[in-house]
Amino acid sequence: MIRIPGLAREIDPELFTDVACGLCGSTERSTNFTDGPFNVVTCGRCRLVYVTPRLNDASLIDEVYNEGYWSSSAAKDRGYTDYRADEKLYEKTYTKRMAIVRRHFSGATSDDGRQRRVLDVGCAAGYFLGVMQQSGWDVLGLEPSSTIAETARERLGAKHVQEGLLGNVELEPASFDLITFWDVVEHIPDVVGALQLVRTLLRPGGKLLIETQNVQSRAAKTLGPKWQHYKHAEHIYHFDPKTIADLMAKSGFRILENSPRLGGKYVSLGFVAERAARLHKVAAFLLSPLKLASRASVYVNLFDEMIVVAEPLDAT
Repeated sequence: MIRIPGLAREIDPELFTDVACGLCGSTERSTNFTDGPFNVVTCGRCRLVYVTPRLNDASLIDEVYNEGYWSSSAAKDRGYTDYRADEKLYEKTYTKRMAIVRRHFSGATSDDGRQRRVLDVGCAAGYFLGVMQQSGWDVLGLEPSSTIAETARERLGAKHVQEGLLGNVELEPASFDLITFWDVVEHIPDVVGALQLVRTLLRPGGKLLIETQNVQSRAAKTLGPKWQHYKHAEHIYHFDPKTIADLMAKSGFRILENSPRLGGKYVSLGFVAERAARLHKVAAFLLSPLKLASRASVYVNLFDEMIVVAEPLDAT
């Protein structure tokens, strides 16, 4: 049996599988570092950074994305300390990020008077969709984790949330103006297949919006294996500007913008103290007084996240 930090129980080694590069399929790779059963490697052909071995696809939902993911005693290794308790912080973050949506859409109503529609893949508790709903958009969330999907239903209304994985839930082709993946693509085993499916779901003039981490950012290079986004059971890919562009092209998209400027988040001071423990025991000790004001918040942007907006290659 294998013990993974953050998971409640030990994992059968047979649930792990060695994988090739999820972008180009090559098995040529070099190891950046090893952490427990996981190797963080760089593809020798396309330079994508990914994790191998990893939990097989069938085990990811059951072992990683259960209730313990959303209320974790070891959030620096897996999931969130208390995702639901940070509702107001996520609302502030997504309200700030609405500037991106407004750059690409004039409003919630199309030129022909139709209400615009957004699909959020991996919607979690529906915080982004709540902001979009308040802005007048017709919203739909897709969420594979049943425990957090119920929270989203309570927030948005049952008809606005479907439980399941992209590709396993029936969605009408050419029915969305915007499809979003907030901190999601790095979790998806067949990420190329997922984005190719997204192309069929977008209306003419529709856009794809992705947020994901930048493994070539200054923060990632400075922190090395202690970078906060190295959470190996769940973050199975680590993109950078080149590999995210390759992913877009292979999936049939062209990038309209890629910027870290709004990639920050409102976080609690308790979160800052918690993540300091990942860096060094001394830092954790020095910042421990922040826990006394743990619900106070601050906006943090390490410029190690990319927000990418793209459109299908055949868009006119």
